Amino acid sequence: MYQLSVNLEDFLAKYWQKQPTIIKGGFVAFSDPISPEELAGLSMEEEIDSRFVSNANDQWQAEYGPFSEDKFTDLGASHWSLIVQAVNHWHAGAAELVKPFKTLPQWLFDDLMISYSVEGGGVGPHIDQYDVFIVQGSGKRHWRVGAKDVGQYKETKRHEALRQIESFDAIIDDVLEPGDILYIPPGFPHDGYALEPSMSYSVGFRSPKEQELISNFADYVLAHDYGNVHMHKPELSTQEHFGEITSGDRETLTQMLTSALENETTVKDFLGCMLSQSRHQLNIIEPDTKWTSEEVAEHLSQGGELYKVAGLRALVHEDEPTMVYINGEVFRLAESQVWLARALTNEDVLVDVEPNTHVVPLLTELLNKGYWYAE
Repeated sequence: MYQLSVNLEDFLAKYWQKQPTIIKGGFVAFSDPISPEELAGLSMEEEIDSRFVSNANDQWQAEYGPFSEDKFTDLGASHWSLIVQAVNHWHAGAAELVKPFKTLPQWLFDDLMISYSVEGGGVGPHIDQYDVFIVQGSGKRHWRVGAKDVGQYKETKRHEALRQIESFDAIIDDVLEPGDILYIPPGFPHDGYALEPSMSYSVGFRSPKEQELISNFADYVLAHDYGNVHMHKPELSTQEHFGEITSGDRETLTQMLTSALENETTVKDFLGCMLSQSRHQLNIIEPDTKWTSEEVAEHLSQGGELYKVAGLRALVHEDEPTMVYINGEVFRLAESQVWLARALTNEDVLVDVEPNTHVVPLLTELLNKGYWYAE
C-alpha cells in the first residue's frame, strides 16, 4: 500500500493550481508497481493508448501503438521513451498508486500515465493544461519547470505528434529520485529527461474545457430530443429595415438558446453523465453467462464480494444522493439506499451487502453490464 508523506488538505491550500513544487520523499520506500517489460506488454494491446518517442541526435520521432514485439528489439541505450496511458485500468498493481489521491474529486481524475525512459529519453519541453503529480520510480530523472506566462512561450514543430515549446527559464531545476513527487499545475512549461533507465508515474487531473462542455451539452440535447421547437411569434409585423435582427427577436432567440441550461434537472443529468465517462477505454467485459437475480442473492448471502472495474467512474450529486451516474448511464435508487449509492461511488469493493429486493436487481444489472464483477 502506497502512502503519501504529506497532508493533501494542506498541500491543496498551498500549491493546487498556484505553483509547482517538488515533494522530496513523497512516497517513502517507493517500489515500482510494474516492470518495464510489463509496460511494453501493455503497449502491444490494441485497446490501450501508447506512444514511443525518440530524440537521438535531436531528431524527434513519435509513433503510436499498438506495437509489435519487434519494436523492442535492438533499441538503442539512450534517447527514447515508452509512454502508456491509463495503466490503472489494466494493471492492478499500478492502480494501487492512485489510491492515495482518492480523496480528491474523482470526476477530475483522468488517468495514471506511466513512462519508461532510458538515458536522455523524454518528450521535450511542453505545457499541459491539467494538474499532474509526477512520481519518480526506479532511476533518476532531471526536471525543469518554468513560470506560468500565457502567450510568452512559442510552440515549435519538431514533430507533428509532439506539441513542444521553445526553451524557457527554470524556476525549478532538480533531479527526482525514487519516491519524489513533482507537482505541476496547468500552464507551467516543463521538461524532464532520464539520467538513467527510469520509470515515471503521472497521476493526472483534468477538468473539461468550456468548449467541451458546450459541445457535449449540444450532443446531449440532441440525443434526448430536447428543445425541438421553433420560435413562435404570431404578432410578427413588417419592418422598414428588413435586414435587421430586432432586439426583441434577439432576446427571444437567446432565451431559446439558454432555456435548456435553465432546467436544473437537465443540467444535472448532463453533467453526471458526461463526468462519469472516462477519457480512456475501460477493461469492461460483460459475462459470457448473464447473472440471474437468484445467483446474485446467493452470492451476497454467502458473503461474496463484488469488485468495481478499475477506472470506472460512479458519481452522485451532493444534493441528490440517490441518482447514481455510472459510465454515462443514470441509475435511480430508493431513498433508503443512500448507503448503497455511497458504496458504489466511494468503494472499490462491495462487502457485506444484504441481498434485499432493492439491492439485488441493481447489482445484477451492474454485473451483467460488466461494471462490477465477482471473483
